[in-house]
Amino acid sequence: MSGAFETRYSVRGMKCGGCIAKATEAISKLPGYVTAEFDLRAGIAVVKGGVDSQAVVKVLNSLGYPAEAEDS
Repeated sequence: MSGAFETRYSVRGMKCGGCIAKATEAISKLPGYVTAEFDLRAGIAVVKGGVDSQAVVKVLNSLGYPAEAEDS
């Protein structure tokens, strides 16, 4: 498959830009990563690319940010 797709996640515990930087750095190491955007108020992350959604959840949880992939 060519091109990137996106997956939305509900994420709790992120409160500042430092949290975003920490999460982005960790997720960016996953295969297939393209970009990630976070909305702290809504508690939503959108990760673009061919990244395994369970890997993203595992990384965010390990950082102390409980997360789950949202159904499309």
